[in-house]
Amino acid sequence: MATISRQDFIDSIRDALQYISYYHPPDFIKAMHAAYQAEQSPAARDAMAQILINSRLCAEGHRPICQDTGIVNVFLEIGMDLRWDTDRDIDAMVNRAVHEAYTDPLNPLRGSIVADPAGERRNTGDNTPAVIHAKLVPGAGLGITVAAKGGGSEHKSRFAMLNPSDDLVAWVLEQVPAMGAGWCPPGLLGIGIGGTAEKAMLLAKEALLEPVNLHELKRCGPSNRLEELRLEIYEKVNALGIGAQGLGGLTTVLDVKIRDYPTHASSKPVAIIPNCAATRHVHFSLDGSGPARLDPPNLDDWPVIDRDPGRQARRVHLDGLDREAVSQWRPGETLLISGRLLTGRDAAHKRIVDLLERGEPLPGGLDFRGRFIYYVGPVDPVGNEVVGPAGPTTATRMDKFTEPLLARTGLLGMIGKAERSPQTVATIARYGAVYLIATGGAAYLVSRAIRAARVLAFAELGMEAVYEFEVEDMPVTVAVDAHGNSIHESGPREWRMRIGKIPVVTR
Repeated sequence: MATISRQDFIDSIRDALQYISYYHPPDFIKAMHAAYQAEQSPAARDAMAQILINSRLCAEGHRPICQDTGIVNVFLEIGMDLRWDTDRDIDAMVNRAVHEAYTDPLNPLRGSIVADPAGERRNTGDNTPAVIHAKLVPGAGLGITVAAKGGGSEHKSRFAMLNPSDDLVAWVLEQVPAMGAGWCPPGLLGIGIGGTAEKAMLLAKEALLEPVNLHELKRCGPSNRLEELRLEIYEKVNALGIGAQGLGGLTTVLDVKIRDYPTHASSKPVAIIPNCAATRHVHFSLDGSGPARLDPPNLDDWPVIDRDPGRQARRVHLDGLDREAVSQWRPGETLLISGRLLTGRDAAHKRIVDLLERGEPLPGGLDFRGRFIYYVGPVDPVGNEVVGPAGPTTATRMDKFTEPLLARTGLLGMIGKAERSPQTVATIARYGAVYLIATGGAAYLVSRAIRAARVLAFAELGMEAVYEFEVEDMPVTVAVDAHGNSIHESGPREWRMRIGKIPVVTR
C-alpha cells in the first residue's frame, strides 16, 4: 500500500508550479507555431511571433511566461487505498506548496490573490489559497494536475442555462466576440455541457487540461458527436476573424475541448472558459517512492523565430511628444517606443481619481502631462533585472477612469491589451489621445525593453504601485488613434470578410 508523505506532496506541487511558470506545454507550442506559419495577417503574425519568442526566452531563462502568474488550480485523484504520512489536511499542504513556489527567491512569482473579495481586497502576499478539486478513485496512487490560470482569460468565462432545443454552436458564436481580446487569443476554448451549473463550469475547466490535438482530429475525422462539435466550433470561431490579440487574422482558437455530463431533461447547462496564450499546466503521479520528477522539455521543440520589427516600425521617443505628433499614428501601425513611461492598474487609478475628485494634489513627482501610462503589474526582478516580466493587463478595466484622467491630468496616451469600450474610444478621440497595445503573453520579452524602473507613488500597493519605467524600443501597436479609429473594430471586420465562411451572429 502506497504511503504519501507530507513533504513529497508539498515539494512536488511546489516544483510543478515553478515548472509551469516558465515551460509551455510542448503541444501548445507546436499548435501555436503551426498557426504562426499559416497566418496571413501581418499584425496577428507579429503578435504570435512575440508569444513564441517570449516562450523560448522563458524556457531558457526560467522566468515567468506572463506577469500574471495565475490563480492556482489543483486537481487531485486520490486512490481509495492510499495512505498519508502527515498531520495536515490536503488544503493546508497544497497552500504550503503554493507559498513556497510563489516566494522562491530564484524565480519569485507574482502574488495576485486578494482576500475579502467583497471588501478591502487585501493581497494575501503569496498567492494563497489555491482552488482545489479532489475526488476518490480506485487504487493506491495519487494523480495530480497543477494549473495556473491567468485572470485575463478567467474573466471571460461564460455560463448559460440553455433550453434543450437551443443551438449550442450559435450560443458559442455569440459569446466569443463578446469576450473581446482580453483573454489573449489565440488560445483554447474549454466547453462544459450538462450536469448542473457548477458541474458545467468544472467540466469546461477540466477540458482545458487535455492535450492540444485538433490537428489530429482534423486528419482522422470525428468519431462521435462531441468531436463533430469540436470541429464545427473551431472552424466557425476562427471564421469570425478575431485573430491574435483581437487584431484580425485567421486563428483565434488553437483547439476546442468539450466535456459533457448527463443533465436534467429540462436543462442544457453550458459553460465556456477560455485559456490564454499563457496556457500553463502539468500532470504527474505519486506512488510513495518520493517526490515527482518533472523532466525539462526539449528546447528543440521551440521554434527559432526571425523577427526584425525595426524594418516596418516607426521609432518614437516618448519624451517631448505632443498631440500633433500622435495624431499622425494609424491603427495597426507598429511602434518602437523609447523614453519615460508611467505605470498604473486598477488600485492606483482609483486612488488617483479619488484625489482628483476631492481636489487634492497628486503625490509628489506624479505628473501625467504629455505622458503615457502603461497598465501593468510586474513580477519582482531577480539578479541584474531592473524589473521582472511586465506584460500588459486588460485595458477595459480602466475604462471608467479614462475620462477623468484625460480631462484633468493632461495624459497623452495609454498602453494595455485588448479593446476599449465604444464610449472610451469616443473619449480618447475627444481629447486627441491614443491607445496602444503590447502583446499579452509576451511579458518577459517586453521586460527586456525596460532599462530602469522606480516607484513613484503608492508603494504599499506592491505590484499595483505607480512606477516610472525607462524603456528602449518597446514594441507596441496602435490600437485606437487620435481620431477614434480602432484596430479591434477594423481588423476583425476585414479578416471576417476575407475568410467569408459564416455571417456575424447577432441577436
